[in-house]
Amino acid sequence: MKKILLTNDDGYDSRGLLALKEALCEVAEILVVAPCNEKSACGHGLTLTKPLKLVKVDDNFYKLDDGTPADCIYLALNTICKEGFLPDLVISGINLGSNMGEDITYSGTAAGAMEGVIQGVPSIAISQAMRDKDLMSAFDFALAKQSILEIVDKIFKNQFPLCGRKFLNINVPQIDPSQSKGYQITQKGYRLYGNEAHLNRNPRGQKYYWLGLHPLAWNEREFPKDMISDFAAVHQGYVSVTPITLDMTSYEDIKSLKSWLK
Repeated sequence: MKKILLTNDDGYDSRGLLALKEALCEVAEILVVAPCNEKSACGHGLTLTKPLKLVKVDDNFYKLDDGTPADCIYLALNTICKEGFLPDLVISGINLGSNMGEDITYSGTAAGAMEGVIQGVPSIAISQAMRDKDLMSAFDFALAKQSILEIVDKIFKNQFPLCGRKFLNINVPQIDPSQSKGYQITQKGYRLYGNEAHLNRNPRGQKYYWLGLHPLAWNEREFPKDMISDFAAVHQGYVSVTPITLDMTSYEDIKSLKSWLK
């Protein structure tokens, strides 16, 4: 039976993670190693300044005390998996909220997949776009569960569609499966950010700042013209599938940079 290693950045008890585990448990043996607490927007960070403790929650289910998603994958692959659980896939999610455009660079969910491919395991990040997280308690993740099951089934029957240090970034619209228009292969759009640093005062009159959520705004890329962005696809009712590479070299600028240095 195939094996899948799961993590997320919303915490080990997140309904998104549990929905992901439920969706895949019939097609693969599942190992979960997830952060003890929410680690949203932690990026691809590893914990180097303090010890990390794996706590067993259930069979093949662990929480990492104050660890990041990247910590979870790194430790899992280099400890638990060395004892015989060699994963065919790493899947990070289902995130509560989308991870599109430059949000990928902040995302702990994406970082879990990044760490997977760095460690040589094909990886996927999956996120659920949500209009209102307060309504999440009644949300069933039906389309996200259906989508990841179909994609994993295709991978297991064929092969992972990317090579090297590349992963699939999937974003699912908040609609019923019957309303979905299917899958759309997308490029990463340009995320637009505003000022969401909110100034407040505590009861002693001292100032503090709280960073809020930005409205979901974006610009389309000019090239290639025949490909829409992850934002547009989700907005139109498609499940967005974006190939992401960890190679951040700007190859198109190498020639001009050489001339500039001369």
